[in-house]
Amino acid sequence: MADSAKKGRAVLTGIDASGPVPVEYRFAHSKGGNRHLTVVFANLFAPDDYGWATGVLDGLRSNILWIRDSFDGGNTYYLCRGMDFSVEKSVIGLVSRVMEALALTPDDVTLWGSSKGGSAALYFGLRYGFRNIVASVPQLRMGTFVRDVYPDVGRHMLGEAMPEENVRVLDAVLPDLLASGANPEARIYLVSSPQDEQYKDQVEPFVGLLRRYRNFNFIFSESPHITDHGKVSLRNVPPLLGIAYLLVEGIAPAIGITRHGYEEPGRDTSGIEGFLKATSVVQETFSRPTVVAPAENALVPVGPVQFTGVAPGAVRVSIWENGKYLASAPVGADGAWNWQAETAWSEGEHLVRLFAVDPNGFQSHRTDVRFAVSAAVTAPPHGFEAGFLQAPVVRTPEAHQRLPEAVRFAGVAVGAVSVGLREGGYALGTCPVAADGTWLWDAGRAWAEGAHVVEVFAVDAVGQESAPVPVPFTIVRAQAGTMAYGH
Repeated sequence: MADSAKKGRAVLTGIDASGPVPVEYRFAHSKGGNRHLTVVFANLFAPDDYGWATGVLDGLRSNILWIRDSFDGGNTYYLCRGMDFSVEKSVIGLVSRVMEALALTPDDVTLWGSSKGGSAALYFGLRYGFRNIVASVPQLRMGTFVRDVYPDVGRHMLGEAMPEENVRVLDAVLPDLLASGANPEARIYLVSSPQDEQYKDQVEPFVGLLRRYRNFNFIFSESPHITDHGKVSLRNVPPLLGIAYLLVEGIAPAIGITRHGYEEPGRDTSGIEGFLKATSVVQETFSRPTVVAPAENALVPVGPVQFTGVAPGAVRVSIWENGKYLASAPVGADGAWNWQAETAWSEGEHLVRLFAVDPNGFQSHRTDVRFAVSAAVTAPPHGFEAGFLQAPVVRTPEAHQRLPEAVRFAGVAVGAVSVGLREGGYALGTCPVAADGTWLWDAGRAWAEGAHVVEVFAVDAVGQESAPVPVPFTIVRAQAGTMAYGH
């Protein structure tokens, strides 16, 4: 799924679920075939937990990978939840897979972040050998900081009780890396200020360790306009961006030109395109939700409208109208879901858009349901809704499929004991409905070649039938030497 950044740069969203925990990301392709990758980590107050994602980096020529710091609903410094460092493993896995897809090495990558994101850039850069690290006002004693300043983050990372031993472990993570001299050739650009209230405890004690790095650059701003931690990054946006522009062009300030004009406009991009498609938030193989009620183009009375349906494999269904989020409906083990707004719908036509979400956060394609609300429509008698049998959901075959002679019908029928099928008014057969609502029917014979429209209906314990669901399809006989196809 592509979004448009403020200055028009296309941004794609995805989820890499190949590691221990799913990692959400945004990605923008480079300009002019630039052979560099900028990885952006978020600060504590980044919108939607994506850092520097408001268009400020649009001028960069490099590929840009923004990584979201939201795991089980909380920030983690991209490291751990309850001291479980599977987050770190998943994040570096994502970065590595993007590098591989772009055919880049750690020398072609800049890690970028401010505050919490600066800590992450410094940590991942040192530990995993990335060449360029830009860290603005980081915290180097992370355990103490989250415990004392942001206890909600602290409980998420350290555990509910925030035990002192866990605080000490996180406090030591970055100082130990620096003391060990990890990644000695790293080009480190650290931005700080004496006006930053965190400088004295979080940065100053470790400047000596940083100075041991021969490519360490300290940008120390003493501007009188800086009044607190948050102002340092904001006031230093121009020099920070200047560093970024130089780095992606292969120029390291204070070191000299290392490589310039690193561009390959005609380079094969199939690797990164394949990765983005495979990890796209919207997955082709994930079934879109089915809406049983309200029926398409239904006319309903003024008042609340009950939405029901089936979304196999989903944990929730997200419901929207005119680009506005309405609700998230949980999906049961049988795939059924339902939702009803607390307020009445306005008179007139409505177009509601829904999509299913799986346990990893992947989304289905969208399902639209159109209906109209009218005061002229009389509401059904009280209690009728409770006894009304929902129409079955037919998962296979799909409408308008072209199929070989053998056809099996399968789906879900909530509240039914059996499902019946008929064509042209003639009964074809029935099948029982399992405890989980699923059903399967096979005619046990070859179907006649040509077009068919089969009506499928549910039957409850007292013999009441639901509204029928028409399923049009066409039987196409396979020719010798050819294969029949599904669509």
